Amino acid sequence: MLEEYVYHGKKKLRCGYTTGSCAAAAAGAAAEMLLLGKKLSYIDILTPKGIKLHLDVAGAELGEDYAVCAIKKDSGDDPDITNGILVCARVCFKPDGVDITGGEGIGRVTKPGLDRPVGDYAINSVPRRMITDEVMRAAEKHSYHGGFSVKIFVPDGKEIGKKTYNPRMGIEGGISIIGTSGIVEPMSSSALVETIRAEAGMRYAQGYRNLCLTLGNYSEGFVEKNLPFSVENSVKCSNFIGEAIDIAAAAGFENILLIGHIGKLVKLGAGIMNTHSAQADGRMDVLVTCGVLAGADTALLRRLPECVTVDAALDILKSGGYMEKTLDILLQRAEYYLLARVGDSMGAGAVMFSDKHGITLKTSGADRLINIFSEEYNG
Repeated sequence: MLEEYVYHGKKKLRCGYTTGSCAAAAAGAAAEMLLLGKKLSYIDILTPKGIKLHLDVAGAELGEDYAVCAIKKDSGDDPDITNGILVCARVCFKPDGVDITGGEGIGRVTKPGLDRPVGDYAINSVPRRMITDEVMRAAEKHSYHGGFSVKIFVPDGKEIGKKTYNPRMGIEGGISIIGTSGIVEPMSSSALVETIRAEAGMRYAQGYRNLCLTLGNYSEGFVEKNLPFSVENSVKCSNFIGEAIDIAAAAGFENILLIGHIGKLVKLGAGIMNTHSAQADGRMDVLVTCGVLAGADTALLRRLPECVTVDAALDILKSGGYMEKTLDILLQRAEYYLLARVGDSMGAGAVMFSDKHGITLKTSGADRLINIFSEEYNG
C-alpha cells in the first residue's frame, strides 16, 4: 500500500497510483519473469513524479514464450471507479524494439483530438513511455538485447468503461490507461480539468470553433429541450468554469456559451469561477447584493440568507415583486465577470434557468451566440 498523503483542509488523505503505473508495473514484472524463467511476487517501479512504488503481483502466469502479470489498482482515498481492478500485461520476446498494444477491456479511440490517433488503443503517451522504460529496465538488468511485444488488458474494463466519461469522449469498448504523474491525488481537481481539456481538444480537432459548456446532466437536459442545437458536441465542465474558459481560450475557440441552473451560475454574479460549495458559496450574498441594487425592502432581503436554495430565495423576491429586477442585475454582473475572464480572446455568453420558476435568463450576447452555435452544430 502506498504511504503517500496529501491534505485537503484538515483531512489527511492517502494517494493511490494510476492505471498507467499499474500497466507499467505489470509489463515490467512480466518481462522480468520471462527473462528469469520464474514467477515474481512483487515489483518496484519509479513513477514520473519521482515516487517509488512497491507493488504486489496480484496474478502471474509463465508460459514457454510468454509471461502474464496483473497489478491491482489502488486509488487511495480517491473515489475512483477503477479502484481494485486488475490491470494485466502479456509480454513476449521480439527481435527488437517495444511494441505496445491493447487487448480485452482497453478502449479504442473513435474520435480525433485525444492523446492517441483514431483506431488506436487508449493507452496514453506517458503510460506507454513508462511501459517501455520498465521492460527495457528488465532487459538491461538481465543483459537481454532484443525487444518485447506487450499487450495490456483489463478483464473488467469493458463494463467499467461504460460508467466513465470514455464513451462521451470517443473511447469505446473499455477503459483508458492514463496518468501523467503515475500517482492519484485524492479529491484532486486535476483529473477533471484534464478531462475537460481532452474533450475540448477533441471538439477543436473535429473542426468546431464554438464551444458550449454545460455544468452537468441537468444542463444537458435543458439544452436538448430548449435550444436549437444538440448537446452532443458540448463539453461538461462541472464546477470548473474558470478552468474550462481558460482551456477554451488556449485551444483557440472563437466563442463559448455557458449553460447551467441558476443555483450554480448565480455565483458568477460575484466572479466565482469554481462553483463547488467547498470552494465558495456566496449564493445568497450575491442575491442580497443584487436585491439591494434592485431597491428591494431590507426586511425582505434579511430573509434570503436563511434560504437553503436559490429557488427558495427567488420565491421570497417574487413575493415582494423584486425577482425580475434582481435577476436583471444578476445577469449584468455575471456577464461583466464572464467577459473579464475571457478578455479579448473570444466571445462569451451565459444562459441560466430555473425549472421551478419557469425562467430562462440570457446575458446580452447569448441569443447571438445561440444562433452561431445552431449554425455550426447543425451544419
